Amino acid sequence: QVQLVESGGGLAQAGGSLRLSCAASGTFFSVYGMAWYRQAPGKQRELVAKMTTGGRASYADSVKGRFTISRDNAKNTVYLQMDSLKPEDTAVYYCHAEVTTSYVGSYWGQGTQVTVSS
Repeated sequence: QVQLVESGGGLAQAGGSLRLSCAASGTFFSVYGMAWYRQAPGKQRELVAKMTTGGRASYADSVKGRFTISRDNAKNTVYLQMDSLKPEDTAVYYCHAEVTTSYVGSYWGQGTQVTVSS
């Protein structure tokens, strides 16, 4: 069984910073792509940032230059450093990973709330 455990959400003021972490645990062979998504109230879930095993990152236009995704492959952990936060970044943030067990599966974290006050 594979679990993605997130931490680091909370409340920040506009212009502030938060750092999210997501660790994959359980029994598996390897972790491939890891990503962060977010879902604001009344909106669809959207991709924020993703990173390949080799370290290639891509970002949503709305967060480019403000958010940085990174990962520690030895720890099967992905991070999201969020700087210059804006009220519109308020959402539940979800970690996603492609994990190989007996097949390549798609897994989601439980979500962590990020609230940015103006």
